[in-house]
Amino acid sequence: MTEREGSNQQPNHIKKLQMVDITKQFPGVLANDKVNLEVNEGEILALLGENGAGKSTLMKQLYGLYKPDSGKILINGEEKVFNSPVDAINAGIGMIHQHFMLVSNLTVVENVALGLKSSRGLFLDLDVVEKRILEICETYKLKVDPKAYIWQLAVGEQQRVEIIKALYRGADLLILDEPTAVLTPQEVEEFFVILRKMAEAKHSLIFISHKLNEVIEISDRIVILRDGRSVAEKKNENITKTELAEKMVGRPVVLQYEKTPLNQRDIRLKIVNLHVENDWGNEKVCGVDLEIHGGEILGLAGVSGNGQPELAQALAGLRKPTQGKIYLNGKDVTDATPYERTLAGQSYIPEERNKDGVIKDFNISENFILEDHDKEPYSKHTFFNFANIARETQKAVDDFAVKTPNLKTFVKNLSGGNVQKLILARELSRNPSVLIAAQPTRGVDIGASEYIHQRLLKQRDQGTATLLISEDLDEIRALSDRIAVIFEGKIMGIVDAATATSEQLGLMMAGIPQEEAMKQ
Repeated sequence: MTEREGSNQQPNHIKKLQMVDITKQFPGVLANDKVNLEVNEGEILALLGENGAGKSTLMKQLYGLYKPDSGKILINGEEKVFNSPVDAINAGIGMIHQHFMLVSNLTVVENVALGLKSSRGLFLDLDVVEKRILEICETYKLKVDPKAYIWQLAVGEQQRVEIIKALYRGADLLILDEPTAVLTPQEVEEFFVILRKMAEAKHSLIFISHKLNEVIEISDRIVILRDGRSVAEKKNENITKTELAEKMVGRPVVLQYEKTPLNQRDIRLKIVNLHVENDWGNEKVCGVDLEIHGGEILGLAGVSGNGQPELAQALAGLRKPTQGKIYLNGKDVTDATPYERTLAGQSYIPEERNKDGVIKDFNISENFILEDHDKEPYSKHTFFNFANIARETQKAVDDFAVKTPNLKTFVKNLSGGNVQKLILARELSRNPSVLIAAQPTRGVDIGASEYIHQRLLKQRDQGTATLLISEDLDEIRALSDRIAVIFEGKIMGIVDAATATSEQLGLMMAGIPQEEAMKQ
């Protein structure tokens, strides 16, 4: 029987999956420590945990990408050994990755058929594939044109193609890794309808997410990992975000922030008709106009891929605009270098912290003085003052709760959250008048995110003008005074954060102009 024939009649339907005492160790890291997990037929199980808690490692073992050091995987009581994803797929397990595995210049049908044997030997059977795709679409209410090219589809539609691929291959159990990270609120609602439909059809789902409100909305049961161990398993009944966050981190976590009244000051950052291209010469920022005042946080909301990185890089001096002007404290800095912008009062938290924010083979002290090593108190007449460097770095490490054995520790040995806090400490140490914060909590656990949020709010109270660029709408709404929404490089509108709804913001994120969105 070919894989394609097997996709139409899965021989062993998964009624119960069990992972028993799963242990996985890497050099110096115990990623999973005797973890137990169980998923039943038709159940949506949420898997929660901070970054580094062991969620991805556990799922990679279930999908055949890693082999457990000890423990076993049981399907319907029978032990299974997965040496590769092919083994997992043949057993009825599929995985939807956060970053889609699709070929953009192929059609939906071609993507689904890719890698599978044809029922006609050497000849393609795309008509057979298309017929089966339409059956799947009808069963699970998945709206996708089989003949459309992937590049023609919206992000939500591309995700449906990934689901169709998994179902076509006979997946009874689906692992969904951060599946809503690239969706608007409206697309999330549509996606949840699909998930519920799949659960009704007796598919089992493992839903990995850091968005607590979504976990509460969609899951039947919740398993929480911390430091590689399962620390809680709860039915989703009268559970709160606060309770989940505390279980994840191991201490109380603040999820709602009390902001002081807005004390808006003069315009610190002004962007006029800005146009920016990406590395391939495609225009990604198309005539952006923004003004940010001292003492406010302006959030820039948008789905990934709508020009946010190019805008941030242009503001930081890392990418030259093709048109338009940037004014920093009234001074034209359009063509200024990053160093000149720093001297003019701007700090920058980059989206890619390991690439643009630190030198991984430098230690903590060296990274802390990276941009100011030529100035007092760190140096004088070309000589370093090591005592001052150590004192100021230690103060920053203490103030910003950077967990490290000592200041000589190489940055590559720090966790993502601690690297981000070190960058934050460095950028805020000069008390900037303007702060560009691009995805400041991406890949950072909920405890470090809470700390970063509080520091950004403190900086706001001190009069800094902050541009917060984030794809996390909850983060944008919690911190911002005003919210600008970007779609395909254009600003759809700027709204008051206190009054705008998630539905209105979601419409703007999908390209609906502000006037129409605010009528909803």
